Amino acid sequence: MKKVLVIGYVWPEPNSSAAGTHMMSLLRLYKQQGWIVEFATPAQPSDHMIDLSLEGISSKNIALNCDSFDVYISQYQPDIVMFDRFMMEEQFGWRVDKNCPDALKILDTEDLQCLRNARHQAVKSERTLTQADLFSDIAKREIAAILRCDISLIISSFEMALLQSQFKIDSSLLHHLPFMVDLDKCPTQTKAFADRQHFMTIGNFRHAPNWDAVLYLQKIWPLIRKQLPQAELHIYGSYPPPKATALNNPKTGLLIKGWAEDAYAVMEQSRVCLAPIRFGAGIKGKLLDAMIMQTPSVTTSVGSEGMVEDEPWPGVINDDMAAFAQAAVDLYRDESRWLEAQSHASNLLSARYDGQTLGRKWMEKLTQTLENIDQHRLNNFTGAMMKHHSMASTKYMSQWIAAKNAK
Repeated sequence: MKKVLVIGYVWPEPNSSAAGTHMMSLLRLYKQQGWIVEFATPAQPSDHMIDLSLEGISSKNIALNCDSFDVYISQYQPDIVMFDRFMMEEQFGWRVDKNCPDALKILDTEDLQCLRNARHQAVKSERTLTQADLFSDIAKREIAAILRCDISLIISSFEMALLQSQFKIDSSLLHHLPFMVDLDKCPTQTKAFADRQHFMTIGNFRHAPNWDAVLYLQKIWPLIRKQLPQAELHIYGSYPPPKATALNNPKTGLLIKGWAEDAYAVMEQSRVCLAPIRFGAGIKGKLLDAMIMQTPSVTTSVGSEGMVEDEPWPGVINDDMAAFAQAAVDLYRDESRWLEAQSHASNLLSARYDGQTLGRKWMEKLTQTLENIDQHRLNNFTGAMMKHHSMASTKYMSQWIAAKNAK
């Protein structure tokens, strides 16, 4: 029986973020193998965190820059360690190598932080993305963490290609794992066109791309409202700050709804999902939820990136503000157009997000790597070199902080 330790950046919140949903899919998949699973994090408890004990998963609070982690992991002795985002690998990776050198190390990137950051810089400067944006200090840290791990989980097909073409990462170190959807639990029929009303969007307000999309919707919404004066835009999301709630305006139909107890329910009630995402990375949970609830969506090329290849999108993809607004109006008004968009959702889910198929392929990759771990690591000379040099600096900085805190 394998023992798995997952070191989380935050406590999982599957009802607040796509990252939380993805994390729970992985934890449940490991439990399905009959493995012992523990989730450890230095994060503080949060309002919407899931009760892991109900999933048969133990949990542990751990400290940053503290030798107590060495004692903890030496006693736990996991066979597999998965880091949630590269920052956790930076902090704890060298301690795992020191105390459990044989443990398989997995990095769950969630999305490429360096890509999201690069696009954010370009959007703020109102210019196109440059190589200098992409090859940032964050990229150097994130790519180094990928190289130090045995396998990195990459959620987007676009990011898989980017890592191999731009950063020259060997494909043996990467595994493409999108959101794993239980297709058997997806509804075969949802509310009809006539039984739905209004537009919606949803997303954690603490996530910069989501907040930018809300601000961008402020500019788009008047173009829609001009043609549909009775329509409303319902904006859902956890942790809305005062600057978000201040945008609530019943007169214009722009309503800040805040936390949604059931994201699927509010998605099904809406006729069209809007996601004018201008920067970001990974793949978008709100758009996957829209597919599951058969709600057509209007999004951008960044929003749909990595989610579809040759398949028709269940809605419209457009980066032009006026064209985006018009597409939303047309979908809202035209039932035949709406039904055609809706019909593409189930095909796309089956083609790319079948949880059983994706889970099986990931377990095959993980098992194969475990069985050939010595040769796998010999083949990754660059990763061994990164451990030798860069982890030393992280290690000694962490030890210095630990010593300082002890005093």
